[in-house]
Amino acid sequence: MKKDGIALYYTVKEKLHEMIEDGNYAPGQQLPTESDLCEKFGVSRTTIRLALNQLKLEGHIYQIQGKGTFVSLPKIEQSVAPYRSFKEHLKGRGQQIETKVVELTVVSADKRLAKKLQISEQDAVFRLERIRYADGLPLLFSITYIPWKVTPGLTKEECSGSLYELIRNKFSIQLSHCAESIEPILLDETISKHLDAPIGAPTFLLNTVTYSTDNIPVEYSHEIFRGDRAKFTFERKL
Repeated sequence: MKKDGIALYYTVKEKLHEMIEDGNYAPGQQLPTESDLCEKFGVSRTTIRLALNQLKLEGHIYQIQGKGTFVSLPKIEQSVAPYRSFKEHLKGRGQQIETKVVELTVVSADKRLAKKLQISEQDAVFRLERIRYADGLPLLFSITYIPWKVTPGLTKEECSGSLYELIRNKFSIQLSHCAESIEPILLDETISKHLDAPIGAPTFLLNTVTYSTDNIPVEYSHEIFRGDRAKFTFERKL
């Protein structure tokens, strides 16, 4: 079954991935044993292990010691462009979303925050921690900073929905665009508890500055996405 110029394990991996995508193996379903897969594809155990390791690295399967290999839930695709909120994006995909507000406090802007939000040091800033869920499972943990003068009197109860909608509708600020950066990081102990994922698991860190139509920063956030539940797509104009 090897294709010209393609490693055998990769061909097996692609076939297994195709079967998962087609629904032959459903999310949460246990895959056949390594021996059964060897027989099914007519390859060695080493080839099967390489294929499974690659699928695991890509987040399509997970393994439980002593129990076997299982199909992961489909990754949630987040488009970096065009500008769209988390809630709008997931609702457009027909997924159930939920937000848990962990903490809302007021802090004084340090030098870093002052620069990002174009405010003065020591200005009052809301610091908001939230966990966002998709279909009942934790997807991301976020820390968001909003200048007090942008959302004066903001309450914890107001933060369980879309902040973009809140800023637009209650505080009458029209949003224009975001500047974003993405980098891979490993989960530390604190965030791993929030995301119900093991310490050291791969994640994506999305840093965002959101601007009003007056080109004034209204929000600065860090969003940490579980690497096994998310992927990002980009659009480029040529």
